[in-house]
Amino acid sequence: MGERNLNIEPKITLLGAGPGDPDLLTLKGVKALQTADVVLYDALTNEALLTHAPAAAIKVYVGKRSGEHSFEQDAINKLMVDYALNYGHVVRLKGGDPFVFGRGYEELDYADSYNIPVTVIPGISSSIGVPGLQQIPVTHRGLSESFWVITGTTSNGQVSDDIYQAAKSNATVIILMGLKKLPQIVEIFKAEGRHDLPAAVVQNGSSDNEKLVVGKVDSILEISKKEKIEAPALLIFGEVVSLHPSFKTLIKQYAAIS
Repeated sequence: MGERNLNIEPKITLLGAGPGDPDLLTLKGVKALQTADVVLYDALTNEALLTHAPAAAIKVYVGKRSGEHSFEQDAINKLMVDYALNYGHVVRLKGGDPFVFGRGYEELDYADSYNIPVTVIPGISSSIGVPGLQQIPVTHRGLSESFWVITGTTSNGQVSDDIYQAAKSNATVIILMGLKKLPQIVEIFKAEGRHDLPAAVVQNGSSDNEKLVVGKVDSILEISKKEKIEAPALLIFGEVVSLHPSFKTLIKQYAAIS
């Protein structure tokens, strides 16, 4: 840890960047970036957002890689505090919302241990924003009274136990970071007899290269492979997917494959 510069007033802003489209950043987020001395930004953050920060501000990419989360997060925590102590205002720019699978509280807690004040600015989480952009409501009268937001892969690399519970419910189930586990997730829904449940996968939601596939539990894996869907992608399971404008057309279109 670097030595404290006594003329510096350290502070940290945990800022949610939203799902990808740089225009979905909040006004409060723009104002925070405009006063940044340092910006630490993630892999899922659109670099266009960095233009809001002063030209003289230090911009540091701290994207995490799968399989090294614990080491990487520890390094990010230390870097964040070190920059705050030596430069002043650090904006920690995180994809989506800092507290929705963003490990934001770990960073807040670490900063607090150094008595550095932290401000949290929420971001639009992809879990709600991406379905909404596709005109898929996460709740809808008569179809879904609630929704689950679940991580596809837990810290130990396993499918979350919550998916087994969610598959039994009538709730909309939104799964983040779950594309690699899609074969297992599909089997979990099939085991509950949900073969005909509408499902969607959205790649790069809200970005220029966004890609959507829609099907049912029985067909969504095959459709995703055929359309070469890649991470990052968001999975949606629920009757609300049937409200997507092209759902019926897509179901007919892929009926021949199944």
